Amino acid sequence: MRTTGVDLGKVWAPGLLLIILVLLATLSLYTSAYTVILATSILMYIVLTVSWSIFSGPTGYISLASAAFFGVGIYTSAILGMALPFPVVVGIGGVASFMVAFLVGALTLRLRGIYFAIFTFGLVELIKHFLLWYEINMTGTRGRFVVVVDNDTIYYAMLTILVATLLTAYFIRRSRYGLALQSIGEYEEAAAHIGVNVTAVKVVTFAISGLFMGAAGAIMATRWTYVDPYIAFNPLLAFMPVLMAIFGGVGELYGPVLGAAAFAYLEEVLITRFPYYYMLLFGIVLVVVVLYLPNGLVGLIQEWRKRVPGGQHANT
Repeated sequence: MRTTGVDLGKVWAPGLLLIILVLLATLSLYTSAYTVILATSILMYIVLTVSWSIFSGPTGYISLASAAFFGVGIYTSAILGMALPFPVVVGIGGVASFMVAFLVGALTLRLRGIYFAIFTFGLVELIKHFLLWYEINMTGTRGRFVVVVDNDTIYYAMLTILVATLLTAYFIRRSRYGLALQSIGEYEEAAAHIGVNVTAVKVVTFAISGLFMGAAGAIMATRWTYVDPYIAFNPLLAFMPVLMAIFGGVGELYGPVLGAAAFAYLEEVLITRFPYYYMLLFGIVLVVVVLYLPNGLVGLIQEWRKRVPGGQHANT
């Protein structure tokens, strides 16, 4: 006689997600202002990492353009923040980054491998130095002042963008576009041969990932009184989503979420306690993960589930 056990993940995962969402939605009611600010930074990194994984996870194209799209959102908020309501500015920041990502993707997604990675990182430097040249030579200034918004508003705006990002990533994975992206990552020529419009799928998905990065940038800009090209287009943000996704593992949707949350909190702890050595410690952690956890935290969790009775489908 053969019976099928219950997958515990399907039972407790939705309930756990609901509990986490309720806790996040009420965070400001029972925590300090510092915790809200820290949580906002963690949510920002999760948005950037999940957005990066929407495109780069299944396709294997390593994009380093996150800082460019994030910076476009920041400058959108700096330029329009005094003239338009905050939600409108966030929406425009997302659309502006979508358009930039769409244009860049249409021009460059025929490149592959290291060439694509180098170009996307070069895009960050190109936009940064063009804006710097424009401000100094055309406006006679450097940087802009930003309309500051209170911490609770920033937090809930970022939480809203996070939910939208996760839902988008989930439905893309479950759709035929997700299958098309997987086929591109496994064998792009074969995907094109069976009728997948690989260029269109890549460009649209790349632009969608840029949309959420831009919206996050428009929100985070309101935490600062002043921004300039060096602040907005910080090269560190080109690499952090990649490292966080590797740390968490891109095989499952929750991998980038776990990696970004753990890495962002670790960054805060290390900067606070070891301000002069935290990048070195970051590097050591990353090397250890690559050597001993090649599938990231996702691989560790999957190994644990295999060893726990009832963690997988049981057959008798």
